[in-house]
Amino acid sequence: MPTHHHGRHEHGQNFLTDRTTIRQIVDLVRTTDGPIIEIGPGRGAITRDLIRLGRPLTAVEVDARLAARLHRELGRAVTIRHGDFLDFRLPTTSHVIVGNLPFHQTTAILRRILHGPAWTEAILLVQWEVARRRAGVGASTMMTAQWAPWFDFDLICRVPARAFTPRPGVDGGLMMIRRQANPLVSQQDRRKFQALVHRVYTGSGRGLGQVLSRTTTLGSPRHATDWLRSHGLSPHALPGSMGRSAWVDLFKTTRASPPGRGRR
Repeated sequence: MPTHHHGRHEHGQNFLTDRTTIRQIVDLVRTTDGPIIEIGPGRGAITRDLIRLGRPLTAVEVDARLAARLHRELGRAVTIRHGDFLDFRLPTTSHVIVGNLPFHQTTAILRRILHGPAWTEAILLVQWEVARRRAGVGASTMMTAQWAPWFDFDLICRVPARAFTPRPGVDGGLMMIRRQANPLVSQQDRRKFQALVHRVYTGSGRGLGQVLSRTTTLGSPRHATDWLRSHGLSPHALPGSMGRSAWVDLFKTTRASPPGRGRR
């Protein structure tokens, strides 16, 4: 949770004030195309630089007073929408998402974004550990693995807590998510693929050799071990060690089916 020092922060706002980080965010947006949706513009530190890109810009702000202030100051240069981003209907046409996310709502907002239908890139400032986990640094999380066939998660840099006002208790992390033009699994199979990932991450067993034998049609630990070794993985490895290609191959090999009833 953010550490609140002063001011009005019931919405968990930690305003980005570091000009270097703001320029870095805008430079990343500059590499993209299309209209921009900004999450939580706050006082408009990023918004003002985004306006200079000359692209259609919509900013979604939950704080009524900040939304009114931005409307007065920025006029027709940006469309201000007062409301919670979790309730905001994303466009069905191509667009780019950018935002300094409230730390306490990061996971909920990320899920909302990943379910969005048409955005191409999302440039997001989140908690450092969240950025690391989503980008699969060290080990992949279940959320990242569940969306890996459709998105690339890239960690850009660490943003020190001093870059925010008020200063939060943890550093931030800048990340970029890109939608794949040619996803490795069809959208129609998304629920089946994600169910497979969930079964493996939550399955019982000492390592993937046992887990896969119990949660997929690979069957015996020996067959599971042979499959794992074909992907350079130890039977004692954990689900977070599996990369995107391994997950996709597991899905195609097992047809995402759980083992038959009665199989242990």
